[in-house]
Amino acid sequence: MTASTESKTYRRYHLQTQPMPELTPVPPRFRVRVKRHKLIALVVREMIETRGDLRVSLSRPCVYGVFSRPVGGLWPREENCVGCLRCTVQYPEMVRVEPNPARSRLAAPGLAPDQVDTILYEARTGRVPVRGAGYRGRFGGTSWDGMWLDMSEIVRPTRDGIHGRETISTAVEIGGKLPTLTFDDAGQPVDPAPPLRWVELPFVLDGTGLADTTPVAAILAETAFRAGTLALLPARFADPGSMTGDQLAAVIPSGETDGALHGADGDPPLLELDLLDPADRQRGALRRAESPGAILVWRVPLGTDLAPLITEGAEVIHVVATIEQQLAPDLPRQLRAMHEALVEAGLRDRVTLIGSVGVRQAEHAAKAIACGLDLVALDLPLWLALQADLGSDPPRFPQRMSLEWGTGRLQNLVASWRDQLLEVLGAMGLREVRRLRGELGRTIFQDEMEREAFGEIAGWEPTA
Repeated sequence: MTASTESKTYRRYHLQTQPMPELTPVPPRFRVRVKRHKLIALVVREMIETRGDLRVSLSRPCVYGVFSRPVGGLWPREENCVGCLRCTVQYPEMVRVEPNPARSRLAAPGLAPDQVDTILYEARTGRVPVRGAGYRGRFGGTSWDGMWLDMSEIVRPTRDGIHGRETISTAVEIGGKLPTLTFDDAGQPVDPAPPLRWVELPFVLDGTGLADTTPVAAILAETAFRAGTLALLPARFADPGSMTGDQLAAVIPSGETDGALHGADGDPPLLELDLLDPADRQRGALRRAESPGAILVWRVPLGTDLAPLITEGAEVIHVVATIEQQLAPDLPRQLRAMHEALVEAGLRDRVTLIGSVGVRQAEHAAKAIACGLDLVALDLPLWLALQADLGSDPPRFPQRMSLEWGTGRLQNLVASWRDQLLEVLGAMGLREVRRLRGELGRTIFQDEMEREAFGEIAGWEPTA
């Protein structure tokens, strides 16, 4: 049940997807070079040998339709080529398949061209990316690539949430919790419960880094409304009069003290205070006193000591990593240490943690939650799904971008990522995503495994 549903009766959560092609053509993975004069000579020779049998003479040696145009191999469909090399094996003197150098412009910070292509596929189709040839990349690395998820095949058949045969919840609540419950003589709780907001996904759409463009903000707001999650937008965009206000969180920049508080359908209003500057930390406590019925999010840098903030009244904290921290090899360990420190202090259950921590692929979201976050904030994947030109400052978006196209692209992306999260939860035997938080028993760190396996071997050195 989404937070924005008018009727509070139960309905099963579902994200509708539809094909949403790119507005700007994406460079194909391969270039298919055909020697046309040899191809024409081959067709003529086969027509003579088969006595004019066009079905045999014009047969195409590609099951993916690379040579399916009316003129066949004279004008290949390079966008269909998957690099199976059947054509080069069958006709080596005539066809050559090469990597397309133009693909390099798809690369983004922390993402290779093929990984960006995966995000574009998810935004285009809303489906889980699966390649029949299997995964051909590395099985290790640094940062999120140095962390693996332990998914047992034993429990896999009993948790099939992606196909709807069994429900796996991805809903998360945002807000604080009471450390203890105290009741009066009548059995009623003495302390009022802190305000809570339910969202259907452990993803929030962080639009604070976008260019000063209202169309993009409107796309994020509409996507958040349809997906049942939140869009974090600068206060100048978080206007409930022009957008779906109950799914917005207004981010108040440093130095500003005002901001619209709004909610709908009985939901408490939500406001995020930018406290990246340590000098502004007292703003959180002051605003808490001014807005007791609102959910306040404290936006702080990754590496901040969170315990004092929680004791000062912070109930929701959004930790933001710089681009250097997002690409750092020890990023998962930083989140793990942050979570474990709050557990040791007995404060973890009193706060909701949101993280902008370089989540660039679907599996990164599950890994970040396993390291201790409650929700992850998406930013760069959203811009890639909208085909933003990241080489310009600020990023430029396609001129023909419409609200329906942009919302459809982001809705497809979020639906694909949710399905992949369901696969992870199902393979782990978990019925809801909240049980994944801090579940380090279901994670494997590459450096720990290598040290355990090879540490006693003379000459072994840890992976840099």
